[in-house]
Amino acid sequence: MLKENLEAVESKIQAACHSCGRSRDEVTLIAVSKTKPVETLKEAHDLGVRIFGENKVQELSDKHDLLPQDIHWHMIGHLQRNKVKYIIDKVDLIHSVDSLRLAEAIEKEAAKRDLVANVLLEVNVAKEESKFGLMPEEVFEFIDKIAGFSHIQVKGLMTIAPFVDNPEENRPIFARLRKLSVDIAEKNVDNITMSILSMGMTNDYQVAIEEGATMVRVGTGIFGARDYAQV
Repeated sequence: MLKENLEAVESKIQAACHSCGRSRDEVTLIAVSKTKPVETLKEAHDLGVRIFGENKVQELSDKHDLLPQDIHWHMIGHLQRNKVKYIIDKVDLIHSVDSLRLAEAIEKEAAKRDLVANVLLEVNVAKEESKFGLMPEEVFEFIDKIAGFSHIQVKGLMTIAPFVDNPEENRPIFARLRKLSVDIAEKNVDNITMSILSMGMTNDYQVAIEEGATMVRVGTGIFGARDYAQV
């Protein structure tokens, strides 16, 4: 089933890229493996998956130590400041920087290990009270504050769009994040690049790709529904 799911997702990504004239190479698929057992991730790895996204620090850390070292791990969930030290040297990209205090914690832990942490700024484009993230109007001021951090490299933006029945409803959300990234890039701020737009999940990743996503985070579409009672 996993093989068929991966093939179906790949086919949809290719179709979305084709529909908007983009190259398939412009879009990175992140297999969101939260709550899934190591055996399932090994199966996905055997099928060629090399980029996994996790929501919880403990789960990411445990899986990192049990799975092949050629895997690229992405922290896509809300990150608490006191947990940064456990994953700072295990992840390729932190998608969820949403406060100055978190950025400061990442800077501090990265400095201790003499590395540069690649991060995305999480933007709450839809301004949902239940979601984390910077408000769109806060982003420019935030960037000015962290541009001087020498152990953080801002690579782009991330958003979690509302869960909707019709993915078309999220098209304006994705378009807004894309426009924000273009506006930021035009400012040419040191240490800030806008090469990554992480947006779109199982329900709406095709629309996100059409609006410029360079990373899509697909869990259920690959691994099937999650049984949270097992977590």
